[in-house]
Order: sequence, then structure tokens, then C-alpha cells
Amino acid sequence: MLVLASASPRRQELLRNAGIPFEVQPAHILEDPLPGELAKDCAERLAREKALAAAKQRTGDVVLGADTVVVVDGQILGKPVDGADAARMLRMLSGREHLVITGVCLVVGGQWSVASETTSVAFSEITDKEIADYVATGEPMDKAGAYAIQGIASRWIPRIEGDYSNVVGLPVALVWRMLRETALL
Repeated sequence: MLVLASASPRRQELLRNAGIPFEVQPAHILEDPLPGELAKDCAERLAREKALAAAKQRTGDVVLGADTVVVVDGQILGKPVDGADAARMLRMLSGREHLVITGVCLVVGGQWSVASETTSVAFSEITDKEIADYVATGEPMDKAGAYAIQGIASRWIPRIEGDYSNVVGLPVALVWRMLRETALL
């Protein structure tokens, strides 16, 4: 049985849509980057920590952990702490390109493997009023980089290069390949 170490509805929906059966075992870890940690390393470390934490409770199962970060100018944007933080992040992204990196870790039989996917996302210019209105919807909260590509923010994203599902929160094609390599599928 595949166990998802995340309560994220977006990740659950992506797995369901791909026809990958799973159960949920949320892992509660601190999601802060370490001082000087590179974005890819951070995403992969957090995915590993989530997977290993859940695997302690689900021995014998295959556990999937994932973590997504947004990177602009080398700065990691995690989830906003409040509306003002969300607005700050959206102003940083306005009219620019940024990277979305999702680390993925599978734990099988006590052994883990980790990988990541990177997608480039272009944002149109957004006004302060658009930012304020968007933040007021609540959608940016609990999202890396303070936006959901599959939601209202889609109106400001004219182009991506890479895996769309990665930007939503889980690179499904990468997960599928990793599961096939474990002979789970």
C-alpha cells in the first residue's frame, strides 16, 4: 500500500486523478529551510523527513513524502505566515519568472530514495489591488510562494516550462517512475 505523508488535498487529488491508490498518514515536521540551504536540497530534505516520519508509523508500507518550494532570486519562498507575507511574496513574483521545486521521497522496506522536479513559471505583472483582492480570498495561504496555479492565480501565469502537476504540488510523472522502479506498480 502507498502511504502519502501529507494531508495536502492538492497532492491527494493529483494521486487520485492519476489512478494511484493511497492512504494518508500526515507527517508533522518543521518546514523551515536551514541557513544557507539551497532550494533543491531543502525540498528534498523536507520530503525525506516527512516520508521517514510517516514510515515510523507505517512499517511495511511504501511511504511517499513531498515538499514544494518556490524560488526567486535564490530566495526560498515557503508558505506565507499571514496576509502581509503573502502580499510580499506575490509582489516579488509579479512580472517575473521563478522556479518551483518539489522534492519527493519514497521509503520502501526501510530504504529511501529521493528525487526532485523543477518547473519554471512566468508571472504577469499584477497590481497591488489584484494582490490585495487575491490575498483576501484566502487562496494564497498554505501554498508555497502564496499562489495556486490551478486556482485564481492561473490568470497571471502565461507560461510554464516543465511539469504542471509539480507546480500544483506533486510531480506525478516522477512519482510514477519512482513507484515503477520499486516494482510497486
